[in-house]
Amino acid sequence: MIASTQTNHPLASVTQEGAKPQAAIDVACSRLKAAGLRITQPRVAILEALIKRAQPASIEQIHGDLASSACDLVTVYRCLAAFQEVGLVRLCYFHNGTSLYQIKLANENPFHVVSKETNEVEELDAESSAELRAVIGRIQETLKARGYSEVSHLVQFFAQKSKFAGMREQSNVASMPLQAPQRNQAPVIKA
Repeated sequence: MIASTQTNHPLASVTQEGAKPQAAIDVACSRLKAAGLRITQPRVAILEALIKRAQPASIEQIHGDLASSACDLVTVYRCLAAFQEVGLVRLCYFHNGTSLYQIKLANENPFHVVSKETNEVEELDAESSAELRAVIGRIQETLKARGYSEVSHLVQFFAQKSKFAGMREQSNVASMPLQAPQRNQAPVIKA
């Protein structure tokens, strides 16, 4: 196990933004520094694991992505709590209550659809996400106008995929009618 000591990680001092994983590490480390948190080897390893994952992941999955000597499970819990507190990770949930974490380097959170059967996570399409952000923004402004402060929200969609959804995508038949959702089922929105 590596002790939680400060490191001279080469990526910790650079503040370039970009889509490359190294640039994402740079942004994350600069945000940790700005929040007054030290850049440690375990924190950098956890950030690298989060950045490599395109989907939200459980603490156990993140710990499994780390080298066996990087840190223990308790350190992952503590680091993710600290990252969440400074807004560097976003907390999501499975329908069964499992907490999932996703790196948050941009200002906009992605929205997800979680399959109830397989726990597969898909990102909501850009158009629906933009529409949802606009609605959430209006609601937040309304609440602030009513005197609320520090308004936050969690939005997560859980759905069952129609057994015909895969066939429709494979055959690319646009004229096939959609199956109407049954009671208590949300429609599936695929990115």
